[in-house]
Amino acid sequence: MGKIITITSRKGGVGKTTTLLNLAGCFSDLQKKVLILDLDLYSSSIAISLNLRQERTIFNLVDDITNNRFTELNDYVVKYNKYIDVLKSVKDPRQASRINLKYIEQIINMFKYYYDVVLIDTSHVLTDLNIVIYDNSNTILNVMSNDPVDLVNTKTFVNIVSDIGFKDFRVLLNESNSLEEKYFSVYDIRSFINHNIDYHLGHEFYVKTIDKYVLDGKILTLVGNVFPHDKKEYKKIMKVASDLLEDIE
Repeated sequence: MGKIITITSRKGGVGKTTTLLNLAGCFSDLQKKVLILDLDLYSSSIAISLNLRQERTIFNLVDDITNNRFTELNDYVVKYNKYIDVLKSVKDPRQASRINLKYIEQIINMFKYYYDVVLIDTSHVLTDLNIVIYDNSNTILNVMSNDPVDLVNTKTFVNIVSDIGFKDFRVLLNESNSLEEKYFSVYDIRSFINHNIDYHLGHEFYVKTIDKYVLDGKILTLVGNVFPHDKKEYKKIMKVASDLLEDIE
């Protein structure tokens, strides 16, 4: 069975989706079969970031399962490359409220028999949908920034995760979004949120022309001139990806 890795955050704009896509690129380089499952139902940023046409979505899959029209999973996913498939979020946010959460659990557990890794993108709001996703994940990776509001929200989330006894919860501090934002040291952040910073992407990962690659539908770790494979930046992201896969190798 594949591993279910949920990428989440407690604040928008912290690089959650970019982090997920970079990890997908690394898994692709490792020749792992990856599904990106976009369950950020009010944003749909995966399809936009990869420049994918909106055809069948998670809404169509749930609707067909509900009405006994479901045939096979390949009818609902779109290929990005040889190793990466995508199940897109809803076309219209109004469809999100019509998705029965019991089918989300069924779909997540169905996909893990077809892929080495299922990467789930979520919203930063703690909804009932996200709770279902967390409950059906092997690993939760929370992406946070060096921002006072984000620190407070992440601390609250750490306490919630601890209270429910989720075993594999990890934190990635992403400082690559801005060259200006550096309010606290890693030590200060770790002490405040009362959790280890498992991974840290610093200012050296800042990509000035990132909008160009988004418009072209490119994953940065698959673009050789952004993160060359012989450079420390690529190796550091690959180390995160390999570490997340460690227990299924």
